[in-house]
Amino acid sequence: MTTVQAAGKSPEDVEAPKLLSIIVEFTGGLEMLFSDQRRHSLSIPAANKQGKPPTIADLIEHLCNHTMKDTRKELFVLDHHLRPGILVLINDADWELEGEEAYEIQADDNILFVSTLHGG
Repeated sequence: MTTVQAAGKSPEDVEAPKLLSIIVEFTGGLEMLFSDQRRHSLSIPAANKQGKPPTIADLIEHLCNHTMKDTRKELFVLDHHLRPGILVLINDADWELEGEEAYEIQADDNILFVSTLHGG
């Protein structure tokens, strides 16, 4: 007997988790951390661990845990925040105008991460 059956529900009665479809892009060298792929079509949970709409902070955590294949996460995050020197555009607008990490992600958002750090 499954947990669903034990709860008195058939598998058809259980709703699948709701997902948001978004596009995430990486440029300026960040794509090397994400399998050398610049554009990613992602489906992320429509609610975070607190049951609220997902934010850019939640997306960054999701990217590190599920999308990034490179082990050098410190090139993308520092102390659980996006590393300084990485610009973020949300639907072509600077994330500073949108609330930075607190921005609540909407379906079909396009989020672009651009590294401005270059070796010399």
